[in-house]
Amino acid sequence: MRPSFILDRDGDVTLQDQIRKGVIELMRSQAWPAGHRLPSSRTMARLLGVARNTVTIAYQQLVADGHVVARERSGLFVSGDLTAGRSGFGEIAGIAERATPNGLPWSERLPRLPALPRPRPANWQQYRYPFLDGCFDDSLFPADEWREAASLSLKRRQIASWSGIADDDAALVEEIRTKILPRRGIYARPDEILLTLGTQHARLLALELFCAEGSRVAVEDPGPFELRALIEARRGEVVLQPVDADGIVTDARLASCDLAVVTPSHQLPTGATLSLDRRRELLAAAEAHDLIVVEDDFECETNYLDQDFPALRSMAGGSRVVYIAGLAKVLDPGLRLGFMVADREVVAHLRELRRLSVKQPPPNNQRAAAQFLSLGHYDSMMRRIGREFRVRQMALRDALNHYLPRSIAIQPVRGGTTMWVRGPDGLDVAELAAAAERRGVLFERVDPYYAGSLPPALFRLGVTSLPADRIRPGVAALTAALNDVLEKKADPLPILTGRALRRKMSGARLDCRTIYGDPCTILLLPDGTMTGCAGHADEDVDTGRWWIEGDRWHRQWQSWSYGEAAAFHVAVEGDVIQWLDPGHRVVDWAVIGRIGNLAPS
Repeated sequence: MRPSFILDRDGDVTLQDQIRKGVIELMRSQAWPAGHRLPSSRTMARLLGVARNTVTIAYQQLVADGHVVARERSGLFVSGDLTAGRSGFGEIAGIAERATPNGLPWSERLPRLPALPRPRPANWQQYRYPFLDGCFDDSLFPADEWREAASLSLKRRQIASWSGIADDDAALVEEIRTKILPRRGIYARPDEILLTLGTQHARLLALELFCAEGSRVAVEDPGPFELRALIEARRGEVVLQPVDADGIVTDARLASCDLAVVTPSHQLPTGATLSLDRRRELLAAAEAHDLIVVEDDFECETNYLDQDFPALRSMAGGSRVVYIAGLAKVLDPGLRLGFMVADREVVAHLRELRRLSVKQPPPNNQRAAAQFLSLGHYDSMMRRIGREFRVRQMALRDALNHYLPRSIAIQPVRGGTTMWVRGPDGLDVAELAAAAERRGVLFERVDPYYAGSLPPALFRLGVTSLPADRIRPGVAALTAALNDVLEKKADPLPILTGRALRRKMSGARLDCRTIYGDPCTILLLPDGTMTGCAGHADEDVDTGRWWIEGDRWHRQWQSWSYGEAAAFHVAVEGDVIQWLDPGHRVVDWAVIGRIGNLAPS
């Protein structure tokens, strides 16, 4: 019988393994029942179009695994029925009973669940420009290093040491205690650390311990939808705390709360970093009002634009903080390991809660992670992806500065992997998402993060999912999609032309802000040259030229805006100058004055 499976010669699985899987599937489906004679290796090789040696190796492994038996001078035969004695195979038990009408009315017994946000497309990797935070392109995963760590954890002595573990792997706890936590200023004993199945599991354990019915829990708004849903499921009361550029606002509402859950390193989802003053205010409020703080140190390892602030757990008053973090998110798809740090009495209770549900994270994953850390692979990976994320974040910032210069709502000052973007007034974000998807661009809508009123025209761009060389063309495609959906153009403005345009621009001083919030001054000299200084200490300097052509103002910098020439219509109202694109949409503005007492030419 000709085999019914097809080999994938471009796949990651070897041809020998594909043949083994195909034969086993034929046996399992009873297409090749017990006692069935397999085609000879020569015949199978011809039917599949592979070398005979490839089939021979596959057959040898099937014999070694006991699926196939060799009979002298007769050939290879299916050794037995793979489905024999296994429930769920053969005649399906109970199907008649389940098919009878008037069964249990499940809709009356099941609790009502909140409407979940729309999931990300499962095929996001097929899009050219997926600006999705938390999805990681394949280039970031340390495949060789993880393979080495996993291989070491599977040595016989290693298996013997971790296979009987009924709790946390002491080797992994020690690596976290001595290598990861000190970087956050946290020094803990082994009995103050608990391993979890990722940060979401840790968050759930904290709520199970501290959020009783009627508890008032302060959460960030915007913030994770799942957190609010978990609190409400436990019949707690959500107290919304607004977020600004300095992180969660600490005000009088905290006085009535029992618990606060915060993401201080990079607020989820805005990316704002909780300022040092706000950290002190939060801890002071926690002490004054007997408040427990859960610190979800989201993306703590991606602070690459500035010096880290200390973790709340490490500061004065940090003993009432339960600290949550995880290994790098790039490892999450296959690892799902997080950890909690708290006083040992708290950890003991958390350990009992965990034991009642999942016992402990898989010991083999724990040991592989311990090997990965002990070999220095984790530090090397974090340095590499830190450099890569910095390049990507700067590429996104520069591209937005070039194509959508007034768009960033909250500028990350300590790294992270996202930009919180605000579109023009009146923008329908759902319509923009559909138009962008048609151009191969995916971005994240932010309405599920808000429990209160949703500010208009907001969305989020992330850089974990696409390499740096695709960021600029991705933002260009997003800008094109934005222009597709904008129905409202800028109000009619008095556009300058000819001599009036030249007189206004020659000798002008332009004061504005960069997309990342720094002051910027541009001088347009009468000879057609221009200089620019940006930053609070004028640390970013560039020169270029400007000219008038066809009633449009042209400019070209040496380095800024990619060093490319650009042309704009110009409108001036009072002391405000506006640059307009060919569709007469306002793309940027500045305050216009004169250079010293230089008279217009």
